Amino acid sequence: MNRFSSIPVPVMLLAALLAIAQDDIPGRKVPSVVMSPVPTASVTRGKSSTVDLSFRVGSGFHINSNTPKSEFLIPTSLKLEAPTDIVVGVKYPSGEDRSFPFSPDEKLNVYTGDFTVAVSVRPLASVLPGKYVLRGNLKYQACDNAACYPPKQLPVQFEVKVVKAPPPPRKNPGQSPHIHT
Repeated sequence: MNRFSSIPVPVMLLAALLAIAQDDIPGRKVPSVVMSPVPTASVTRGKSSTVDLSFRVGSGFHINSNTPKSEFLIPTSLKLEAPTDIVVGVKYPSGEDRSFPFSPDEKLNVYTGDFTVAVSVRPLASVLPGKYVLRGNLKYQACDNAACYPPKQLPVQFEVKVVKAPPPPRKNPGQSPHIHT
């Protein structure tokens, strides 16, 4: 017998719902990260291009950078699923070293306010021209000056338009030194 077996099921369900709903308490600030809309990026087959994804951390909160200073901290990471034959890479911005009241002697590397993650997109030369959607998740853990909250995932989606490379410039044929009549 465990310590929960004497608690009626309806009471346990109510407690669980209240724990889940605590984010919905009016007046309570909830940690959030949002992504700005991304215009469709035009990318030439066989060439690399960069798509900037802009995020905003809610006021009064911070999230760990991609390279936090402790192995116990959860790093921010962007995982993307690209269509076949489109290669992606992610470049994170540098975080800001800050100390907080819960650990004044230790500086943490964090993102606050606005930050941009650069995504390198390179469609292989064999990719058919057209629009492609890249989807994924930004995984992060938000904290305020007193506590850290459970890790979350923000769905990420943006579109790229793959275009053919422009034809090489035409060269005029060499001119003959002879006069033609």
